[in-house]
Amino acid sequence: MNSFAALTSVLAAERSCSRPWLFGFAKTLLDSTATTELYKQWATEYGPVFKVPGVFGQSKVILWDPKAISHFFARDTWLYNQTPFTKIAVRSTVGRGMLWADGESHKRQRKALNPAFSAAAIRSLTSVFHDAAHKTVIAWDAKIESNQRTHCAVIDVQQCAGIAILSHDFGALDGNDSDVAHVLNAFDSFSNDSHNLVILAQNFPSILKFSLIVGKICQEMLSRTRKEKETGGAAQGDKSCLGMLYKSQNSPERWDADFRLCQAKVLLLAGFETTAGNWALVELAQNPGMQTKLRDECLEFGPTPSYDDLTNKLPYLDAVVNEVLRLHAPLKEIPRSATQEDVIPLSEPMHTAAGNFTESVCISKGTVVVIPLAALNCSVSMWGPDAKAFKPSRWFEEDEARETLHGYRHLMTFGDGARMCLGRLFALTEIKAVLFVLVRNFVFEMADGPGVQVVETFGTLPKPRVVGSAASSVPLRVRRYEV
Repeated sequence: MNSFAALTSVLAAERSCSRPWLFGFAKTLLDSTATTELYKQWATEYGPVFKVPGVFGQSKVILWDPKAISHFFARDTWLYNQTPFTKIAVRSTVGRGMLWADGESHKRQRKALNPAFSAAAIRSLTSVFHDAAHKTVIAWDAKIESNQRTHCAVIDVQQCAGIAILSHDFGALDGNDSDVAHVLNAFDSFSNDSHNLVILAQNFPSILKFSLIVGKICQEMLSRTRKEKETGGAAQGDKSCLGMLYKSQNSPERWDADFRLCQAKVLLLAGFETTAGNWALVELAQNPGMQTKLRDECLEFGPTPSYDDLTNKLPYLDAVVNEVLRLHAPLKEIPRSATQEDVIPLSEPMHTAAGNFTESVCISKGTVVVIPLAALNCSVSMWGPDAKAFKPSRWFEEDEARETLHGYRHLMTFGDGARMCLGRLFALTEIKAVLFVLVRNFVFEMADGPGVQVVETFGTLPKPRVVGSAASSVPLRVRRYEV
């Protein structure tokens, strides 16, 4: 069996620093910014495949080589399955739905959900996205008008929550609270001391159970949708993803109530908050020239772009969104467990720890293999020396290096292969529609000045937070755009 580059010197440093065997590097790697930098550093120093020590003395294998990554995604859900921790945690949270399933079960469930996320379905949802964005405009206008002295308002943009995915308004724009918000936002209040709890959850995942609350909310939504359908109400023409899901019972494969409840939980957790829009407003507030350029394009286009317009006719909006997704991937890495031994090919021969060269790497059964999505999105070798900079103009440049990776526009943000994010068209269309409306109507500035530092929170998703502010808080100074 071929050997591959191991972090021998890092392990030595770990011992010399008395790093606890219990956690290994897991606590360090909870910091997504540190993780990205460490992965890039280790890939440069140790090669495109390397090991990192984890919890309880276990280790995981990181793939950085493009050919190895393509090989992995071609076998995802079949040869590479969810890790034992992920399986139990997902089952405890959202049940035995598509996120939990592997192999043939995953294939069947994904096939059932495909119609709800097809281009035709998202095309019909575009007006819902625009309506939600205009509702935001009305709410923010009211806040600005109430401040006659400055003609602007400081608004926490994290409070934007849409209704399209579940056809349900959670009331965030109206200042209302909800059980959903309490459940999901609770994870954002973790302090640094809570990191130990999260790391240990990988071995004792029962502490992650909040399925009862989420299940109750989703069951109420499904019941409402069913009653509306039976009485000929709104559900008959419901174009939301939840409406599409409910209609799946009329498909050739009739899914029972448990299946629909599992998938509704997935939709709720995936769709309640999309962080890309928040990051987009932060990046535009920090780059006023880019904000102006985007606004000019949107104003010149016209009032209401269709799905096809958003996809093909607003190139700078597309570039801004792609750049936000590149720098701020909500999912930082993908861990999988090998169900059997595998030989992974490499793009170029690699120098092993034993001093030899190898063109492939053998992975033993049970090995945890990780694809570092966020780190690959910021790789200097693939994105150039300015890979860490927010630069929408890079999307108008030809670059053969980035084409070594597959996925959407050579980004790893949505993954690839059988588990490539089913909701990517939904996410792309939603953020473009909302940004189009907001940038046409408002000017965004950092409330505490252009030099304020913004970091990622540790929570359900890595959301932006201004240093010194409350968890998941991004106060922006918002004023009406005047021609």
